[in-house]
Amino acid sequence: MVSQEQVQAISFRQLRLFESVGRLESVRGASEDCNLSQPAVTQSLSKLEQLVGAKLVERRASGSYLNANGDLFYRRVVRFLTQFERALTQFGVEGGAAGAKGVAARLLRSQVRALIAIVEQGSFPLAAQALNLSPATLQRAARDLESNVRKSLFYRTAAGTIPTPDGIELGRRLKLCLQEIDWGVQELAAAQGGTTAPIVVGAMPLGGSVLLASMLEDFMARAPNAQVVIRNESAVEMVKSLRAGDVDFVVGLLPREDADDLDTLALAHTPYSIVARKGHPLACRDHVTLEDLGHHDWLIGAPGSSRRACFDHLFASGRPAHAPIATSALAVIRPLLSGSDRLTLMTSYELHHEGQGLAAIAYGPISPVPVIGVTTRANWLPTRLHADFIDMIRDHVENELTARPRIAELEPA
Repeated sequence: MVSQEQVQAISFRQLRLFESVGRLESVRGASEDCNLSQPAVTQSLSKLEQLVGAKLVERRASGSYLNANGDLFYRRVVRFLTQFERALTQFGVEGGAAGAKGVAARLLRSQVRALIAIVEQGSFPLAAQALNLSPATLQRAARDLESNVRKSLFYRTAAGTIPTPDGIELGRRLKLCLQEIDWGVQELAAAQGGTTAPIVVGAMPLGGSVLLASMLEDFMARAPNAQVVIRNESAVEMVKSLRAGDVDFVVGLLPREDADDLDTLALAHTPYSIVARKGHPLACRDHVTLEDLGHHDWLIGAPGSSRRACFDHLFASGRPAHAPIATSALAVIRPLLSGSDRLTLMTSYELHHEGQGLAAIAYGPISPVPVIGVTTRANWLPTRLHADFIDMIRDHVENELTARPRIAELEPA
């Protein structure tokens, strides 16, 4: 298995040389394209193959050609270089796209890693500690990066030197660029039957966790060597983690508003129901009014969540209900409902899977109707394992729609 240290040792120059060999199908052509000697290109290519743990190029009398592994890795390298230059263009380096190409050729991986660490850790001392570097080494890399991009990335405050807003955004974009190389190495490992890094899945509160719990056993049976890390946060924080590259994709209720940098795969509409404990005073009524609902305390979602927006919409035309507790944690919601006359909102999917001891109140329909699905970054290229995981989620939901069409009126989205 290729170690993380080996992946981090891959230099940007090696990647540019490999792209040139793949594009021109010639070591000689790559040496002229990159203004290096043929032995230097050959040595760099050999070192890259050692670091990724796979042969990438076949040398023949007619030229140098990518093999199957080379094709697999080449598409990730092209995406990395393209996104790298685009990030610099969006940052505003001099000369636009042409200037970004020149800046990209000057940047070192150590400089980019320094910026990413400073952005993630929030300070130079913590970033130096995270990278196991001396403060002086980190500061030199940061200064060299500023010199290359010819724009300020940091400013001094009473608390120390911190990245500027533009510097934070550049660090975020460059981190996403580097993930292409990580995933390229993972794909090579998978193609050779090796282990890969974990799939990091974001689970939206309630719905996302419920959906993942219902299909993980099947996925692990199909891919026994896979590793899956599930992160649970609020809807707002989960989208932030997705944009930052801390999760690969997010499962659960889809964002209510479209975003240019996000793509969504809608799987099913899952209408909200008002839910209480079985035996609740409102559970035996055939008709419940908004005034009836307002006489009870509510458990609501955090600000920015779909559940909170639905609650606000429900009481928009009348007196707001008392809602002193905001949570999306099922482990908190269930006992609070079971031991009281509180009410909450749950989707049909959540109620079907996690509604033991709970009952839907006869009130509705409730709008807006949320959609459960998968959210990814725009223009994201999943690995084969990512794609298999998402395909299984889709199949799982479709199978449930077929087997249980009354899962509270689930409709294909």
